[in-house]
Amino acid sequence: MAEREAWDHETDLVVVGTGAAGLGAAVVAAAEGLSVVVLEKTEWLGGTTAYSAGTCWAPGHRHQAEPAADRDAAAGYLDALIGDRADPALRRAYLDHAPAAIDHLERLGVGFWHSKTVVDYHPEIPGSGVGRALEPQTFDGRRLGRDGFSRIRRPVPEFALFGGTMMVRRPEVNELLTLLDGSPRAVPTALRLGVTWARDRVAGYPRGTRLAMGNALVANLWHQLRRRSGQVWFLSPATELVTGDDGRVTGVVASREGRPVRIAARRGVVLAAGGFPSGTELRAEHLPRPTAQFTRAADSATGDTLALARAAGAAVGEPRDDNAMWFPSSIGRRRDGSTAVFPHIWDRAKPGIVAVNAAGRRFVDESVSYHRFTRAMYDSNKDVPTIPAWLVLDSRTLHRYGIGMVRPHLPAALRRRYETSGYLHTAPTVADLAASIGVDPEGLERTVAAAGRAARSGVDEEFGKGESPFGHQYGDASNTPNPNLGAIEVAPFHAIAVVPTPLATTLGVRTDASARALDSDGVPVPGLYACGGDAHSVTASEYPGAGCQVGAGLTFGYLAARDAAGVGAVPTRV
Repeated sequence: MAEREAWDHETDLVVVGTGAAGLGAAVVAAAEGLSVVVLEKTEWLGGTTAYSAGTCWAPGHRHQAEPAADRDAAAGYLDALIGDRADPALRRAYLDHAPAAIDHLERLGVGFWHSKTVVDYHPEIPGSGVGRALEPQTFDGRRLGRDGFSRIRRPVPEFALFGGTMMVRRPEVNELLTLLDGSPRAVPTALRLGVTWARDRVAGYPRGTRLAMGNALVANLWHQLRRRSGQVWFLSPATELVTGDDGRVTGVVASREGRPVRIAARRGVVLAAGGFPSGTELRAEHLPRPTAQFTRAADSATGDTLALARAAGAAVGEPRDDNAMWFPSSIGRRRDGSTAVFPHIWDRAKPGIVAVNAAGRRFVDESVSYHRFTRAMYDSNKDVPTIPAWLVLDSRTLHRYGIGMVRPHLPAALRRRYETSGYLHTAPTVADLAASIGVDPEGLERTVAAAGRAARSGVDEEFGKGESPFGHQYGDASNTPNPNLGAIEVAPFHAIAVVPTPLATTLGVRTDASARALDSDGVPVPGLYACGGDAHSVTASEYPGAGCQVGAGLTFGYLAARDAAGVGAVPTRV
């Protein structure tokens, strides 16, 4: 099979997967003059990245006031958070090369904005920081042409406007919400976004072409790849890695248009297909019980590439903790009958919302990161049923902030469909609500009473909600004396169920600091690389800050591409 005449197509580098890691590797390789073919198993570009905020965690980036000091502080932070559960050399490589990877991509045309106020997910650990996150700049999808634009995987409908057809940045969401309170401050922004969206719809586009967040990142990466003659083959899953007699990976077999196509890869193959958050069997094998039944990840992220890597001689890393990163999500039904998996990222931090288990008791500071919240669900579930957990609030809080798929200020008539479907539980008293959701009524009444006392005093004596700067950023600064604490006292009362959903998996192919795949002895498998969700996580199963997966994916995709191109990287500091 390795004979030249056996190949149907030849290229320098084959990349499997079109998320941030895969497209990032492809763009960097193409910029170094390599010919590149990217294999995408679906008809859509972007993988899970397209659904995400596209945020990139890159300590020490050039926008920080003191980049070197920030990098060193981040090193101490990661050491304290992760310890010996992941190879320290890999996180040093991440920290040393993430700023260079971002600078390189920006020179190639992939821009980022500084998210100055975003707080790391464990601010209580020394070395945590603020402003290490970068946001993809918005991208005009018209630059891709109509056919190209239609290939970008659509965002999560619930995180966009007008039925998922208008994308907005998170700061714009916060601004637009002030309109509901009668403030005219956001009128210019609303008009600007609305006119742009209407122009696109009149022009015949199925949605607005102003792309934001993860959509913007993957669209811009693809644009830069196409400018450099890189190819993406859609509906072309990789089915086999081809190796020579010396064990080197020399190419890929892909299924294309119903037949196997053998692609020679002169410089190597990069696996970047997103891990296995959507792989039913692998989830059951490697994730904690009860096994998650839903995910907000791309349906293509099923872990197929891990089996390919093993067959080519690569090793998978050791399982660590729960082998995943998590959202608590509510599960609903859209008007078209499709299932909605809604990640509860920000709403839990709002005042007047508590999370309870079957005993009606709280089990966590509701304002912690989504990953920490879900881990607390699993920990509590060991003693008291906590899957699902219930987010409980009153009608005043629901009206002001909304919850999950239920928008703020939603009229009761429109809210009723969520109640009749069972997504939102509503009752006239706390005890009745407890009966509706199957939790202990006395426990829930005590919890609600405690929430009122904490709201008045400004102190959560049980879990310290409202003490962390992380929680403050998603609370309500106008709510005093604590931006995260509020009473639950205005009937009717409401509850919504949340369950663990993996946003990514952390168990993957073992790699070195150049993203080269390793065998069981720690020796590189020649010609094979892995990055993104296909690589064993450099942070174990810990989640240090917003965008750490995209940040690591872009960084190690950059390193893989440079290694394949024979371009030396800056040595990793020890």
